[in-house]
Amino acid sequence: MAGHHHSHAAPDDPLPQARKLTLMLLIPAVLLTALGMLLLWPRDAPKADTAEGPTQVNGVVQTVTPAECAPVPQGETQPTGCGTAVVKLASGEVISTDLPYGPGAPTIEAGDRVVLLGLEEEGGGLTYTISDHQRGRELWILGAAFALAVIAFGRWRGLTALAGLAVTFGVLLFFIVPAILDGRSPMLVAVVGSAAIMLTVLYLTHGLTITTTIAVAGTLTSLIITTVLAEISVAAVHLTGVADDTSNFLSITQGSVNMQGLLLASIVIGSLGVLDDVTVTQSATVTELALANPAYGFRSLYGAATRIGRAHIASVINTIVLAYAGASLPLMLLFATGGTPVSELLTGQLIAQELVRSAVGTIGLIAAVPITTALAALIAHRIAVARKAGPAVVATAGPRPPTESPWAAFDN
Repeated sequence: MAGHHHSHAAPDDPLPQARKLTLMLLIPAVLLTALGMLLLWPRDAPKADTAEGPTQVNGVVQTVTPAECAPVPQGETQPTGCGTAVVKLASGEVISTDLPYGPGAPTIEAGDRVVLLGLEEEGGGLTYTISDHQRGRELWILGAAFALAVIAFGRWRGLTALAGLAVTFGVLLFFIVPAILDGRSPMLVAVVGSAAIMLTVLYLTHGLTITTTIAVAGTLTSLIITTVLAEISVAAVHLTGVADDTSNFLSITQGSVNMQGLLLASIVIGSLGVLDDVTVTQSATVTELALANPAYGFRSLYGAATRIGRAHIASVINTIVLAYAGASLPLMLLFATGGTPVSELLTGQLIAQELVRSAVGTIGLIAAVPITTALAALIAHRIAVARKAGPAVVATAGPRPPTESPWAAFDN
């Protein structure tokens, strides 16, 4: 009987339909992304400047001798933290130098590993000054702790998540940044780079399954909506992309970079990280709901998953606002103490572009929920209908434990 079922599969067997759906989305997306990367690949990106500057050396502080700072004119803030330090350089030489002081100066204590700058004297020697702390060892330890925590909790999926993170940094460092510096359209580069990151990371982390394919479709659709909204909003609000010292310096030193396009690219790339989180969550939510109650139809699955999505979106929106507020906290304090009217503060280009970034990203995020949920619920409903059509569907997909996900026929 089993052989009979295998040789006469039902015409609406979900297994080949799922594979066909995955390939119909995946193959064109991969080909278009590969073609876009080929056309936009940087060929003459500017190289880093190798201009000579102060010699940089590492050292370890042996002793610190505090001293009073020289008095300053009345009305100015009296600095603190003056004195001298004896430092043993990596070469073995022991030198004495003044402690750094003033706003933002590092606090130096005996035993600290520091970075020193060596300035040439007229006699041919070097005068050393402490510029900063060494942080390499601490950052490596923190990175190792991060990786171990991810792997310990996520196990194999945690390992694939780390691999996906490496892919993300690789695309950013070797394609997106060099291509923008090479004069390519920042918007096109961001869209193609985001697609490459999404396709690689989602399938690498979550597997080549129909659940992932639905998340990819929802993310691509929402990313297109976000891109269109970003272009309309940036043009309507008349943002130039030059709003602070960093962007102003970049516009002067790299005149070929389209700063408005760079702002659009940053909105698209910034939205991607939250979009794939929401789409994967919604697709997985429908999977679990369909498993918990196989009797759920399209309307029930969509309604239940959408209610979960609303709760998720509400918390994510707060997360986005808090993330921007935390990053801009020094700027907010500066404006608060400067007496700038709120109307001028909000409509100034620096704050306005962050408001546009938040609003556009949030709208794209909200659109991702119904789109992804509807796709997932529709396919889950079709699976249920196909299985009720006859035993051939179950036989074709093979024996399956009663607790296994109803998506398993798609995911094989």
